[in-house]
Order: sequence, then structure tokens, then C-alpha cells
Amino acid sequence: MRIKSHTSQPKRDKNEIFENHRTESEWTKNVPSIPEFYANQEIFITGGSGFLGKVLIEKLLRSCSELKSIYILLRPKKGKPIEQRLKEILELQLFEPIKNYNPELFKKLIPIAGDVSDKNLGLSTDDLNRMKNVSIIFHSAASVRFDDSLKDAVFMNTRGTYEIMNFGKTLKNIKVIMHVSTTYSHPELKVVDECIHQPYVDWRKTIQICETMDDNLINTLAELYTGFMPNTYTFTKALAEQVVDDHKDELPLTLFRPSIVISAMKEPLSGWLDNFNGPVGMLIGSGLGITRTMYCDPDNIADFTPVDVCIKAMIIGAWKRAHETSYLPVINCCLSNYRNATIDQIIEMGKAFQYEIPLGQMLWAPGGSLTRCRYSNYIKVIFLHIIPAMFIDQLLKLSGRKPFLTKLQRKIYQANLALHYFILNNWHFKNDNFMDLCSHLKDKDLKAFNFHDFLEFDLVLYFTHAVLGGRKYLLGEKDEDIPRDKKKYYRMMILDRILKIIIYGICFWYIFIRYDIFGISGLYCSLVQRYHSNVDYCVGLMVHV
Repeated sequence: MRIKSHTSQPKRDKNEIFENHRTESEWTKNVPSIPEFYANQEIFITGGSGFLGKVLIEKLLRSCSELKSIYILLRPKKGKPIEQRLKEILELQLFEPIKNYNPELFKKLIPIAGDVSDKNLGLSTDDLNRMKNVSIIFHSAASVRFDDSLKDAVFMNTRGTYEIMNFGKTLKNIKVIMHVSTTYSHPELKVVDECIHQPYVDWRKTIQICETMDDNLINTLAELYTGFMPNTYTFTKALAEQVVDDHKDELPLTLFRPSIVISAMKEPLSGWLDNFNGPVGMLIGSGLGITRTMYCDPDNIADFTPVDVCIKAMIIGAWKRAHETSYLPVINCCLSNYRNATIDQIIEMGKAFQYEIPLGQMLWAPGGSLTRCRYSNYIKVIFLHIIPAMFIDQLLKLSGRKPFLTKLQRKIYQANLALHYFILNNWHFKNDNFMDLCSHLKDKDLKAFNFHDFLEFDLVLYFTHAVLGGRKYLLGEKDEDIPRDKKKYYRMMILDRILKIIIYGICFWYIFIRYDIFGISGLYCSLVQRYHSNVDYCVGLMVHV
């Protein structure tokens, strides 16, 4: 299947790109390699239980195995202590390469009880003392829910970043603090440079308001206060960038902005992911037969970054910042001006291999369509999502099983509404600093950390692996079951066509015969009557003759 390239600049030969971004320099010769830099360092990671954090931990352990320790900020959840949560994270298939290679490396991981949304990160005095020799911080914790209240989003995304700055000031050996933001932190800008953009409000006053005002009053003022932003997530991430900018003279900081982070391209497992967000989740939903319509611009460019590319860039960026005196490097980690696809192209790719990679848990025949028309989407949601979901849930109730589909469809619809601003608009993210990272690598670091191979990866092959990864890692399905699932796919397609014929037949009968809405039956009867009259007339003439 051929994928049309949509680029914001003329297509360039991959060798030309590599030559422009990969040259040895005196700077490179005078600094240690990446594994040498991370050796014997104590690292503190927030957001370690998230998608990005897990892959960061795995890559650091595997490629920088001489590091001393990694402190992972975790909060007790659903009655589980932090030790149990860390154990469950390490049981993921993501960490199987390390289990097979050197499981002793897991002893370097130390869970720390705390919460980014709390004052002082919720850290105890003992834990603060234990981490006094931390030299590298990766702050990736954030609330990515678009429907969070202003207060919750500010405490997590903005005040949490401020608390990281305060913690960094207490560390005598601090070498670098990397703050992970998002390329969509200023969605009002259609061209996003690798720089800090001017704030609309003061982050200090915003935190003070959320700390002192009543919740109901904050919620009432939230729309007026954040009205120029699509949601509280982008608003508070923009404020967090201001927090970082205001501390650039006191701390060795770097600002890292990834775009939509999705399945791994190669490392550690091709296609690995742990969530249904982004285009891969859209393909999985379509393959399960539960996502039949989506409100978006089909020509919108989906700016996605494979998670392993993102993590390599983070590790390189932190290493580079630790050996520079620049105030605040800003890195837009995105690929759309080199490798991209529209949402419509991604959907078409999904349709092209839905038979080769059927999902065993499909509830109906795979399919779906995109629409720019909000009202058309409403109608499709009612007839293709809600009504079938209610029908299936009733069948589940009758069979003694727990209904779930109506609730799931409600979540899908709400997610589509929350994302509509981003899937109806396009941005151009400048990424020279990101592309330049690999030019500083030493030759011996290229194999483990060079990410320029994304310039030549095949998009169809990538999304094939992504769906296989979703099938395996999200749905828990096995590759050996694909032949069986292909038979189910055929049955579902036949059933889908039979049902459509029945529905269309019933609609035709009601519209054209039962209620004769367009007067077709009357016209038909008139034609028949005229035909019989003509026949009778001709017969009469023949008899007369």
C-alpha cells in the first residue's frame, strides 16, 4: 500500500539529512560517552508509572547499566503499596529483555512514596535525605486528562513543576533537570518554535488562587480564566514552562516537548505500548468494531513520535545539557516535517490489513469512517454506537454477564469531543534542536542512541507492528490465534452484510410502500392502472376489428 507523503518542507534525501545532522565535533571528543556520563549517577524520575516513564526506566537500565540508582516517585494506589506497584510494573513484557539479560539491574530501582500534586512532592524527611546525592532529574509526571478541574490540573502540572524546582535547589550534585512538556502547550500558535513563549497569566498568582479560593468559585471562574485555551491541560502545561523559564538562572534545565507519543518502533519490543491513546487506539477501536465514526478532519496530519525515538532524544538531551552552559535548551520532539501521515491515511492503512491482523475480541465487523460534519457525526453516533451498544448490553444482561458497551461508547464520544480541537487543526512544529541531537553523539553511542533511522522506516510496516503490538500487549491476544480470528472476521463480515440488507430492506418497505412517503406507491398504482387501461383499449380494438 502506498502512502502519500505530506510534508511541510520539500522532501530531502535521507543521506543529505544525515550528513547535515551527523558530524564529528571537538565538543563531542571532549565529553564522555552517554553510558560513561550516566555511570554512578543517582537519577530521580517522576511519572515512572506512565507510558513514557516506563520506557525511560527500561532504556536507562539496559543501555546505561552502570548507573548507581533510579529513584521512582510513586503513590500508593487502590490500596497497593509502592513496592507492589513497582513489582507490577517490572512484570510487564516491556522488561523481559532485561530479565533475560541481567535481572540484577532491577535492584537499582528504588520506589519513593510521594505525589507530584502535593506540597514538597509529598516526600518524607527520610526520603529527602536518601536522595540528597541525586544528580539527574527527569520530570515527566503530568495529568493528561483534558477534563480535569482547573485546581487539580494546576496542582499537578504547574505547582508540581515548581516543587521539582525547589527540590532541585537542595541537591548539591545536580547536573541536569529535564522537564517534559508537550508540543501542544501553546496551541494558539500555528507555528511553534523551539523557544519559550510569552505567558498569558502569571503562574504564581494562578497557584495562589487555586490554593486559597473555594473550589466552586474556581470552577466558576475557570472558563473565563482559561478561555483562550482548549482545556486545562494545555493551560497548565504552558504555565509549567514558565516555571521552568523563571528558574533557568538557578538550575541546569532543559525543556523537552514531545508530540503524540505512540508505539515503539524497535526498542525494546517492536509495537509495545500500554494505552489506547492516539492513532493506534483509533485503529484498535475500529478493528474491534466499536468505533464506527469519528469527528475530525481526515486531512489533519497526525504528528506522532515512536516512544523509543522520544526516549533516546530525552537521554541524549539530558547528557548534552549537562555539558553545556546554555541557559535553557528547548527541544520539540516531533517528526511531522520528515515523516507523517494524515488521519485518513492511517485509517486506510488499518483497513488494508484488518484481515491479516484480525482482533479476536471484535464485537462486530471492523470498519468506520471520518466526518468533518458535527451533525453527521451525531447521527452516526446514535445509530452506529449508542443503539447497538444498548442492544448488546441487554443481551449481556440476559446472559447474566456485566454490560459495559454503553459506558464504553460514552467514554469514546467524550474523548472525541475532548480531542476535536486537536484533530481539526494543524500545527507546524520546528524541530532543528531535536534533529541536531544525534550530531553530537560519539561513534560508540550511535548503535544504542541514534534515532535517525526513523527517517527511512516504512509507515505501513510501522503501523502493522503497532496494531500487532496493540493486539498482543493491550488485548492479550496471541499470534498463534490469528488463523482462528480470521474465521471470526469472515463470520462478522457476512453477518454485517446480512444485517445491513435486512435493515435497508425494512427501511425501503416503510419508506416506499408502508407509508408511501414519496408517493411512489401511488405513482406505481397509477402506472399499473394506465397500463391496464391501455391493454383493455387495445383488446377492445382487436375485438372490434
